[in-house]
Amino acid sequence: MRKSFEVLKQVISKVGVKKVAAELNVSQSLVYKWCQDSQDPESWLPSGASNPLDRIQRIYELTEDPDLIQWMCQLGKGYFVKNPNEAVNIDSRVMNNIHLLIKEFSETLDAISRSYGEDKRISCDEAQFIRKEWEDLKRIGESFVLACESGRFDKRKVNKHGGVEKT
Repeated sequence: MRKSFEVLKQVISKVGVKKVAAELNVSQSLVYKWCQDSQDPESWLPSGASNPLDRIQRIYELTEDPDLIQWMCQLGKGYFVKNPNEAVNIDSRVMNNIHLLIKEFSETLDAISRSYGEDKRISCDEAQFIRKEWEDLKRIGESFVLACESGRFDKRKVNKHGGVEKT
């Protein structure tokens, strides 16, 4: 994961330090410090300052409330769906997992078609149900990808000579 000062440095460079400082009513030197590593263990006197992203991260760590992250995602016109800690509900057979993904996708489509099909509109309550189904689908998909990345579906075994054997 990128460090907060790296993210700030990148995004602030697009509009300029001067503009950011003026809009936030802070000094340009403070904005420059936000774009430097304040945690550099190699330096006996780190030059950076605790930046807004570090502070948001600290608030999240203190509260452990995902509403903070959800709010930030909504500012970016998105939604937060927490990744599973591990590949849950994933068995060792790839096809079973593909079927599970298709089932979740089908449930999402069913929620949409039922909502709209009854009265040719989707209410806010129905939209919330659709959102839940969509987030379930994303969680199942992410679990599958995590399982792939962890090698869970690699049925090969390495022999004592370093070659790969199929099982």
